[in-house]
Amino acid sequence: MAYWLFKTEPDAYSLDDLKNAPEQSTFWEGIRNYQARNFMRDQMQVGDKVFIYHSSCKVPAVVGIAKVTEGAQTDPYQFDASSDYYDPKSSPENPRWIGVTVQYVEQLPSQVTLKAIKAEDAITELALKKAGRLSIMPVTDTEWQQIIAMSKR
Repeated sequence: MAYWLFKTEPDAYSLDDLKNAPEQSTFWEGIRNYQARNFMRDQMQVGDKVFIYHSSCKVPAVVGIAKVTEGAQTDPYQFDASSDYYDPKSSPENPRWIGVTVQYVEQLPSQVTLKAIKAEDAITELALKKAGRLSIMPVTDTEWQQIIAMSKR
């Protein structure tokens, strides 16, 4: 099992939206970054755990946990001209973008803010700490455990 961090803007799709979705599950669509796509396509597996991170908000923070329930699948929104995620260079014969299905697991006891993550010396590899633009990033086992512990303080 691997660990991941998925960024989402809570005004667009929050942890509560995932919790309240049918079967507490959603297809994580709209990823338009090749590195994030490659993580989903090449490394993500059913059963992997995911931190849900609220970004572009007053207090950016890790707020909850989800799990991958279906692996990489073609993102249908890339073919829909009315979608914000439309990609005219993509075709059903040669799709460029994928997504995975995730299911709500739990809300953390308390949020772990970006400020707290950046201040934590035990977190060294997390891309969020270094270059926060990536929407999906791997989390080491040590960092996963550290963020879980930080949520219980």
